[in-house]
Amino acid sequence: MQPLDSEKSLIKISHCNKDIFGSSVPKHCPLCGQSLVYRKLEEAPVSIPSPFVNGHRERCSFLLKPTTGTFLSGYDGSSDLHVGITNTKGLVYNYNEAGVHKAEHGWEQCVNIPLVQPDMYGLLEQWDLYLEQFSAAEIWLPHRYDEHLHNCYTYALMFINCVLSAQKQQPMNKSEFTEKFVIPRTRKASKYITIYKEICKNGFYTVDHPSQEGGTSTVGRLTS
Repeated sequence: MQPLDSEKSLIKISHCNKDIFGSSVPKHCPLCGQSLVYRKLEEAPVSIPSPFVNGHRERCSFLLKPTTGTFLSGYDGSSDLHVGITNTKGLVYNYNEAGVHKAEHGWEQCVNIPLVQPDMYGLLEQWDLYLEQFSAAEIWLPHRYDEHLHNCYTYALMFINCVLSAQKQQPMNKSEFTEKFVIPRTRKASKYITIYKEICKNGFYTVDHPSQEGGTSTVGRLTS
């Protein structure tokens, strides 16, 4: 099976006491071959949205992607990750050993965390200026980079905290931001990757239906 569109929703149906995941609504059950007729609401296929977005279409956001490759191609779950911040036009500001970059491409498959509400007009008007001035500081010169202590995450979180300070809000430390915003999205992304790879390999993916397990399946939580 060919790789799927990374932004396309997957489909879940329930049959043969299984939750069956695929790339489209099937006419027949891939397990028993029976024709499928969705007469009841609870029998209707469920759409599972992709957790990945084109970061260049997202404004004022925190983005996360593998340093090399993409989440759906070559990522093994433990490879290094890279983060960046978008301006209002989808330009991705990010920091590495070569300094600050302003990327117009390369962030087409990311986990996205929006940082500004649409009605925060004052902040939206100042965002690009804040980001440009912040990125020009000497602290982000290439020789200041340290893989563990002064890296892309340091850059992104420090910018977020500068904005919070300007908005008279309390700053967040790395653990707090990661636990509250990053981990919930990466967990969902990890489950999606598992399903995606199985569908690419076999055409579909199955797990026991929650009613057979006596509770809610782990993969089933993708739809919540």
